[in-house]
Amino acid sequence: MSERAGAVPATAAGKPLWLMAAPFIFLLLWSGGFAVGKIGILSTGPFTLLAMRYGLVLVVLLPLLAWFRPARPRTRREWLNLFIVGFLIQVLYFDLSYFAFRYGISAGALALIVSMQPIVVGLAAPVFAGERVGLLRWGGLLLGLAGAGLVIVSRAAIEVTSPGVILLAVGALLAMSTASLYEKRHGIAQHPLVTNCVQYAVGFVFTLPLALLLDDGHVDWSVPFVAALAYLVIGNSLIAISLYLAMIRAGEVAKVSALFFLVPPCSALIAFFLLGEEMPLLAWAGMALAASGVALASAQPLTWRARLNALRRR
Repeated sequence: MSERAGAVPATAAGKPLWLMAAPFIFLLLWSGGFAVGKIGILSTGPFTLLAMRYGLVLVVLLPLLAWFRPARPRTRREWLNLFIVGFLIQVLYFDLSYFAFRYGISAGALALIVSMQPIVVGLAAPVFAGERVGLLRWGGLLLGLAGAGLVIVSRAAIEVTSPGVILLAVGALLAMSTASLYEKRHGIAQHPLVTNCVQYAVGFVFTLPLALLLDDGHVDWSVPFVAALAYLVIGNSLIAISLYLAMIRAGEVAKVSALFFLVPPCSALIAFFLLGEEMPLLAWAGMALAASGVALASAQPLTWRARLNALRRR
């Protein structure tokens, strides 16, 4: 069903029920992708894993696209918008992140750098997305950053092998931040089948040559690898990205980006259960701090009239 048509259940506040649950589903799926991706890379090269992931997504989506024949973008500009967002997320963000992993950056260092996205988005949102980020939200963003950093530092010694690897991680950070701002300013609701087909086709076309040139092509077809690939295809590629773009179109970009502060803590928690990685006591405090920051950044500030009414009700 197209996003442009069809009634959906709504809450009393006028938001669809799926949108209320979207942040929690996105956070779980996106955070799990770090640990699952780590399992996948043990069996093949990073770009081979990404190319297989994008290719399998297209194998799933293209028959559905032909069967349902959803409404497609009407102008070249709408097609271009899908291409640009797909390139920023599927090519630049993921390829640069995996490239940084290949050349020695620790998971903690990459997570810490990428978790600064809400700060980048908050600084740029007034200019590029027309959003004003108030003091309350800035307080939440900074609190979330402190909590995410506390989790990462408590779990691992952050080691970076070279300035070039840092630049790769910063490039991934800027790619996802730019995608968020661009989608907020230029994105138009499209059918998710069309959006995903275009964006993953872009990812596949640009990533496959990197896999052929930089990886040796070896794949260890084990049960953990197949399970990891299935998760990356369904959880990260088909569900999480669709929810992320939908949330940006439906809400303020600074609030949506604040969710990324919870990704490093939640990734640490998932890795604790899935991979047996240590979860120090200080990390649990960092998770609570990051959650508080996201709640503060996502809160709707009361107007003077709303405050007055609240006082009268007391």
